[in-house]
This record gives sequence, C-alpha cells and structure tokens, in this order.
Amino acid sequence: MTYDSEDVQKILEIALTRKQEGEFSREQLIEMASELGISSNILKTTEQNWLAQQEEERSQRTFNTFRRKAFWAHFVSFLAVNLFLILLNLITSPSYFWAIFPVLGWGLGLFFHWRSIYQTKSQD
Repeated sequence: MTYDSEDVQKILEIALTRKQEGEFSREQLIEMASELGISSNILKTTEQNWLAQQEEERSQRTFNTFRRKAFWAHFVSFLAVNLFLILLNLITSPSYFWAIFPVLGWGLGLFFHWRSIYQTKSQD
C-alpha cells in the first residue's frame, strides 16, 4: 500500500496525538524532523511561518473581539436614545409619530454595522 504526502501527514498527526497528549520541546521537534529527513533550514522556515500565522490569528481574534464590543456599545446607545425619542414623541405630539425617522435612519446604520461584523465572508 502507498500513501501520498497528505495521508502521511494526517496519519502522523493522529499518531502523535495518541502517543503524547502533552507538549513537545523544540529539541524533540528537531529530532523528529531529522528522523523524517527534514532539513534544519526547512524546519526553521516552516516554524517561523507557523509562528507568524499563529500571531496573525491571535491578532485577528483580538480585533474581532474589539469590533463585537464596539457593535454592542452602538446597539445599547441606539436603544437608549431611540427609546428616549419615542417617549418624547409620545409625550409632546402623540398625533404625529416623528420618532420613526431617527429610528429608521439609525437602525439602517446599525444594521450595516452588524452586517460588517457578523456576516463577513470566511477567509480561506
């Protein structure tokens, strides 16, 4: 039976997971790479790329958390201000519902804010 490189990688990942649930030291990583015939230059480059990718993912998660918090602050202010405007409208001129205009205008902006955060296309 023969395996392509993707199959070998998946099998080794599963085997390593089953063998040791803990962490590996850098020395163990170098030793495993040398046993698999991977040069130290390739390992070093791959490790640097992986670390950069991990940092980018961490930064993206932090940024997404910030964006979500900003949206919820926007939502709370939308509710507070527009509830006040609706009450003011009902008290001052109940025959004409003018508060619908700021509610709809701001609501449209809030919708686009929500859409930009929660309905983004997944990155490949």
